[in-house]
Amino acid sequence: MSDKLKHTISAASKVFILTDENVAPFWLPETEYWLGCENAVEIILRPGEKYKNLQTVQQVWKTLLKHHADRNALLVNLGGGVITDLGGFAASTYKRGIKFINIPTTLLAMVDAAIGGKTGIDFGGGKNQIGTFAEAEEVIIDPVFLETLPEREIRSGMAEMLKYGFIADANLLNVNLENYQQYITQCGEIKREIVAQDPTEKGLRKILNFGHTIGHAIESHSLTTDCPLLHGEAVALGMIAALWLSVKQCGLDEKVLQDYEKKLPILLSEAELNLTEADVAPILSYLALDKKNKGEKAQFVLLEVVGKPVWDMEVEPELVKASLYYILNKVSRQ
Repeated sequence: MSDKLKHTISAASKVFILTDENVAPFWLPETEYWLGCENAVEIILRPGEKYKNLQTVQQVWKTLLKHHADRNALLVNLGGGVITDLGGFAASTYKRGIKFINIPTTLLAMVDAAIGGKTGIDFGGGKNQIGTFAEAEEVIIDPVFLETLPEREIRSGMAEMLKYGFIADANLLNVNLENYQQYITQCGEIKREIVAQDPTEKGLRKILNFGHTIGHAIESHSLTTDCPLLHGEAVALGMIAALWLSVKQCGLDEKVLQDYEKKLPILLSEAELNLTEADVAPILSYLALDKKNKGEKAQFVLLEVVGKPVWDMEVEPELVKASLYYILNKVSRQ
């Protein structure tokens, strides 16, 4: 344990640990022991994106109030992206902000959600519509947590790792089920470097949204069905659209798209893909809620070449719709 972490914990007036029902049986007692926080107040939530909402945040706030948490309290977020996003938001708004630590337990959270100082909850049908920019005191990355992670979650995290390959380092396009752990640190370093240059997403940081514009819309729609997708699975689909649009609008070599499509059976092998033409309209309606929109126009991150993304790209509505049909065509062959 680092000296900074020891000081943060010892200086806290009270420690709270936020986790969910999936993680708690495996890692909550061990984490309390390792942190020396056996007397911490446990807050255990129901798991899943559908609970990443204001009602759940209120549950966290009420627990903090019940146990008289003051401004010197510490919230430890132990879990995947839902926990670190929601926990960070709850901490950053309670009494105008208390300190929090993120301990990501999923691959996706380790390489993306838990780092970078963004917090948020879903609202009004849209992903991360409400949130803050707030940095965790520390983010503790330990691959040991991946030992109990279902392989579907590993595949989901790999999609985010491939994103870094497209926007920053082509070597990351070699990520697979056998070698992904060796790239975790590199992905985190890429994100931290980008965030350091643009912490509040005025420009460069927008490239981290590659594949997420349509990906978030697909994810939001899937949450209303009996077959919800994991975040990384939706991003994997969103990257099909982003690459296809890049070919059409930015002159990206079509081979980049074709090579990526060969990876889809691995990324989506456990996803229930029941997308049909009837899903296009509702997905487009969720796209209209995207927080990156300017007016009513969606803003895309596209590629000129691998490692050279461009942001704030406007795409004609018909071409956006065509990219969704392209996705449908691809997943129907999976």
